[in-house]
Amino acid sequence: MKEKEEPYKVELIEDLPEGEEISFYEQGEFTDLCAGPHLMNTRDVGKAYKLTSIAGAYWRGSEKNKMLTRIYATAFGKKEELDAYITMMEEAKKRDHRKLGRELGLFMMHDAGPGFPFFLPKGMVLKNTLLEYWREIHKKAGYVEISTPIILNRSLWETSGHWDHYKNNMYTTVIDDQDYAIKPMNCPGGVLVYASEPRSYRDLPLRMGELGLVHRHEKSGQLHGLMRVRCFTQDDAHIFMTPEQIKDEIMGVARLINEVYSLFGFKYHVELSTRPEDSMGSDEDWEMATEGLRSALDALGLDYVVNEGDGAFYGPKIDFHLVDAIGRTWQCGTIQLDFQLPQRFELEYQGADGEKHRPIMIHRVAFGSIERFIGILIEHFAGAFPTWLAPVQVKVLPISDKFEEYAKAVTKQFDDAGIRVEMDGRSEKIGYKIREAQMQKIPYMVIVGQKEADEGVISVRSRFAGDEGQKDTAEFIAALKEEIASRAMRETVKAE
Repeated sequence: MKEKEEPYKVELIEDLPEGEEISFYEQGEFTDLCAGPHLMNTRDVGKAYKLTSIAGAYWRGSEKNKMLTRIYATAFGKKEELDAYITMMEEAKKRDHRKLGRELGLFMMHDAGPGFPFFLPKGMVLKNTLLEYWREIHKKAGYVEISTPIILNRSLWETSGHWDHYKNNMYTTVIDDQDYAIKPMNCPGGVLVYASEPRSYRDLPLRMGELGLVHRHEKSGQLHGLMRVRCFTQDDAHIFMTPEQIKDEIMGVARLINEVYSLFGFKYHVELSTRPEDSMGSDEDWEMATEGLRSALDALGLDYVVNEGDGAFYGPKIDFHLVDAIGRTWQCGTIQLDFQLPQRFELEYQGADGEKHRPIMIHRVAFGSIERFIGILIEHFAGAFPTWLAPVQVKVLPISDKFEEYAKAVTKQFDDAGIRVEMDGRSEKIGYKIREAQMQKIPYMVIVGQKEADEGVISVRSRFAGDEGQKDTAEFIAALKEEIASRAMRETVKAE
């Protein structure tokens, strides 16, 4: 390879450690430095190509070096596949949760804390509505809710195994000359709650839920809106049980996760992830745990694929990958079976035989990260949330200043009924107000003018059916409350 023709590749070769092997790829008269693997011919990549973008990049990432041009392209076997991909990418750009998050006033990011999201008032309404739903279904499923400290000392994380297996992702500090860590996971705190009093087999299964704020160090280049952050609320639960209860508890968790995803209209597929190289515990425990998950999936009749070596360091897991409105998949829910933490913390319960026994533990999430799930929902619904989730459910629009008092009275009726309502009292034309409400993706607009004020009614426009005509206010509020209470998923019938 001549330095005159390929100075950059020659530089890479010269910087290699002594004795390190390199590979070349020859295609006709062209020889290229390539790590491989690669196809025999570029025609084998596909028959449909598209250059997608170009970007400047300093050689080897240093502004002291020359600026090079990076060319991005994609290729598919068929033109139809390429067209479908381009359509999906265009749709994904329109649905980008970072863009919609700003436009809808849901959340913000700031250089003062890269990867640490700020939730704005409307975003907090959305988040709290999700958490209210979470608490409702967990209470019904027999869970109790706990809260554990955000900072705990090093000895706890050493006992749990996190200090050895996860330290590089943990934020640490020193208090009273002792090492402490901000929790990256909620499980050790849940274990301490279990161990805080004697337990009997009659207490099991004990299902403890926690909406715990956790912090994990992510590299700056991996941060992405709400999808990849450094702090998030995890909808954790830890279930302590006897060996005989494993199958039923796993099936119960799977049904709960299915209930959550079905509500939002998500389809999903399931993976069973097995023992990773960096793990702790005996072969016998891992085999028993993996078989417990497998038998529960088989009993539920769920199709699944095995993801070898991708389990947690303390146990195998079931992962739920949901599919959004444009076909992308997201890993959210997970069920992890753990024999290790109960052993490491010497947890016990008194059995029916009067003897001490070791409980078995399930770690599980349904939403996963609340922040990430909100990002997924923003993109799934393109910001047009179902009425029960919408931060503002009704916007009252007076046609002119003359009808402001009537608009205020109507607004109060909605507010008194517990419906999230705002009034747009600006001195703007009604067409402008309607367009603004559409841009904010408000489910219902209530328009009031002379006729509505004279007859004591309202005119309704919705995101679902357009102009719905005049309605009695009390009757409309009753119907709207029923829609919200049922968490109905009415579909938007026209693009906004």
